Amino acid sequence: MLDRYGRSINYMRISITDRCNLRCRYCMPDGIPWVPMEEILTYEELEMLAREAAGIGIRRIKVTGGEPLVRRGCPSFVGMLKRVPGIEQVTLTTNGVYLADYAEELKENGLDAVNVSLDTLNPQRFFEITGRDALGRVLDGLDAALQYQIPLKINAVLQKGRNEEEWPELASLARERRLDVRFIEMMPIGHGRNYESIANEEILRQLEMQYGPLARDNRVHGNGPAVYYRVPGYQGSIGFISAMHGKFCEYCNRIRVTSTGDIKSCLCFEDRISVRDALRAKDTQEVRNLLDLAIRNKPAAHRFEETDMVTEQQEMSSIGG
Repeated sequence: MLDRYGRSINYMRISITDRCNLRCRYCMPDGIPWVPMEEILTYEELEMLAREAAGIGIRRIKVTGGEPLVRRGCPSFVGMLKRVPGIEQVTLTTNGVYLADYAEELKENGLDAVNVSLDTLNPQRFFEITGRDALGRVLDGLDAALQYQIPLKINAVLQKGRNEEEWPELASLARERRLDVRFIEMMPIGHGRNYESIANEEILRQLEMQYGPLARDNRVHGNGPAVYYRVPGYQGSIGFISAMHGKFCEYCNRIRVTSTGDIKSCLCFEDRISVRDALRAKDTQEVRNLLDLAIRNKPAAHRFEETDMVTEQQEMSSIGG
């Protein structure tokens, strides 16, 4: 389906929970309340949503959270989505703590790819950022995904004064393993407003100081707006999502659905359309109408570079990262 700016919207991110087993300071610090379980959409309701979304042109779905693997039955839900006519790809974003436990089951249910959020390879700093001592389990999860041949990306967010010097170690994961590493600029959403963004162009500059001019990697790596580069001797590529120091809105192809059934057409703004009542009434035509409305009302561009114009106040964990 085309929005009013002529963009083809074929990608939907579905959050299945606002719960998480980590407490990353910029996403879900301690004290953030969870919504009651009765307000969270059931898997059957989410499958209905996916069917209606496929009917208007959604072809790819990303399952997110919170942490999706803390919700019982997540791998089976991936299988449910894979069986929806018209859905061509189902991927998952996770913090990786439970990935080794579920990698085989996710593969059996047809998962097409997984993104793992990982901001440091230093155990003490991992604890400082996430509030948990679980780095070893995350690294086991990476190895398990590769063992079961699930295409893998690392999402790393650098924080001023915390981990900005660790980019070489994080980038080296793409040298040592067959995976891509993406650096994502901190966005001023929720507690992310309290952290200074590290410009991706600076990381690219330092990479090129070490390796010389890097060639763009124009192969399709996924559904997001990352720009990728090939680094000599690396098995995978290095990608950059530059929300603060770059603008990719003209190519945006996505909508988001929160775990409570709010459709968001842009992460930057508070605007949302609730589809929960229509789903619970099994009013499929109204579900489709609301999806259509959200897509048609999608704004031309975000305003992350003007932080006073960012109206979204909720935490990333409740929106669906």
